[in-house]
Amino acid sequence: MADEQVLDVSQMEAPEPLVESIRALGALSSGQWLHLYHRMKPCKLYDYMEQHGYQSITCRGSEIACEVFIWRVSDNDAANAAQAIAATLPIWKDE
Repeated sequence: MADEQVLDVSQMEAPEPLVESIRALGALSSGQWLHLYHRMKPCKLYDYMEQHGYQSITCRGSEIACEVFIWRVSDNDAANAAQAIAATLPIWKDE
């Protein structure tokens, strides 16, 4: 069973959101995925994720502007769980 790890960086000032997000990703175990709450789309985080084997879905949040669901590429349980919750929110579309 997949395990959601929640990180709210929406009130942090740069560079704390990036630093804390990377720290949280490094701490993920098999079956765990990160549910990140942010006040904006975390553009600098996407390069890091691509280089280190993570996938994500970015959505418009219901209470916070941006919610990002992140899992390791090879972790199917975490991917399925994160994608199921992300499916309940609108996908982020750059305007």
